[in-house]
Amino acid sequence: MVARLVIAAPSSGAGKTTVATGLMAAFAGRGLAVSPHKVGPDYIDPGYHALATGRPGRNLDAYMCGTGLIAPLFAHGSRGCDLAVVEGVMGLYDGAADQGELASTAQVAKLLKAPVVLVVDASSQSRSVAALVHGFASWDPEVRIGGVILNKVATDRHEHLLREALGGSGVPVLGVLRRAPGVATPSRHLGLVPVAERQAQAVEAVAAQAEQVRAGCDLEALLALARSAPELRTEAWDPATAGAARSGNAEASGASGVSGASGFAGAGGAGRRAPRVAVAGGAAFTFSYAEHAELLRAAGAEVVTFDPLRDEALPEGTAGLVVGGGFPEVYGAELSANEPLRKAVADLAASGAPVAAECAGLLYLARSLDGRPMCGVLDADARMSERLTLGYRDAVAVSDSVLAAAGTRMRGHEFHRTVIEPGAGASPAWGLHRPERRVEGFVRGGVHASYVHTHWAGAPGVAARFVERCG
Repeated sequence: MVARLVIAAPSSGAGKTTVATGLMAAFAGRGLAVSPHKVGPDYIDPGYHALATGRPGRNLDAYMCGTGLIAPLFAHGSRGCDLAVVEGVMGLYDGAADQGELASTAQVAKLLKAPVVLVVDASSQSRSVAALVHGFASWDPEVRIGGVILNKVATDRHEHLLREALGGSGVPVLGVLRRAPGVATPSRHLGLVPVAERQAQAVEAVAAQAEQVRAGCDLEALLALARSAPELRTEAWDPATAGAARSGNAEASGASGVSGASGFAGAGGAGRRAPRVAVAGGAAFTFSYAEHAELLRAAGAEVVTFDPLRDEALPEGTAGLVVGGGFPEVYGAELSANEPLRKAVADLAASGAPVAAECAGLLYLARSLDGRPMCGVLDADARMSERLTLGYRDAVAVSDSVLAAAGTRMRGHEFHRTVIEPGAGASPAWGLHRPERRVEGFVRGGVHASYVHTHWAGAPGVAARFVERCG
């Protein structure tokens, strides 16, 4: 059993990431093995969590993976740890639009039987804080709010008024944090700036967050609360066996499973060398789920990371390519200037090798991005837009591809401020059914390129199918 806490808030902007990351770093600094988790599809916060703990930040997304996989994925990530800290998403009870509690922090807390610590932005209130905390604590009796951390407290007098108001609430104050500029993390058009783009400053920010938490929070009381979580009876998710149960997992997540994939064992065949799958990384491509690489390896692949900003060639012997999300729009000039790599990617795609591209990867494979030449794999041009496209998606594969057979249902997420024209090729990748009906993406030869991010743990046959086609 792993001691565990969920760090939640009444709304976005209250300071969840600062507090959660600070707690992770503070407990890790005391010698505890801390497992970091993030509710929802967020890719950026887990980078800071990994920096704080030295372990991969992992997402718990009940929409994309299904409620039945939350506890197993948590157990997989927290195996061998002393403590797990789970950062929530949005407000405690906010989840997928028009889906009730689905994918909310509250739902994940219930699935994990984990106590919740509520982070409250107290900057513009005093006595009203008691009414707010009481409302959140009593809204759902299955959600156990074990304490509150008051953030952005102005003065000692302000703290006194807040503590006095909460004195009879039954919810203990486990921390009081003053305003501290050093703990702030800069943001831009899609949220926080990723760790990979500001490594030195990010290290300093996480250290400052840990110090703020150590000074302002009762770490012993928080650890005791985490240890009060009851036993969680679940089998840990295992990428090596996930393929055998892919149909059940897919149904739980709203997908129909992925057909046409061989089993995980022997994907390379007896005596055959494991196919090498190159995965884009570096500052321009930071969005990935740890489980994707684990599933690729379990399917028999050798996974090698490369940096399109620095490397002028794909890893030697590349048989398949995965280009995930990130910020190519920020590094457009540098990506365009790396002409040798752009040509290598185009040549690989032209050879029919499997290429999977999501969001940033889609832009990189386009003919151009903001007028700069990209890889030219797709007959499409991309540009920045002022409009934010954001939300979960119900998707059906329109065309047979290296990821899925036509008709396969999966769930995904879009998050971008760019547009690509045309939005779909002659053979689209997905037909989307929420919030509007449309086709999008491109399937061409071995290429599958789309704006939609997917979590392969929800339908692990995707990885097996991809590796099988690497030959």
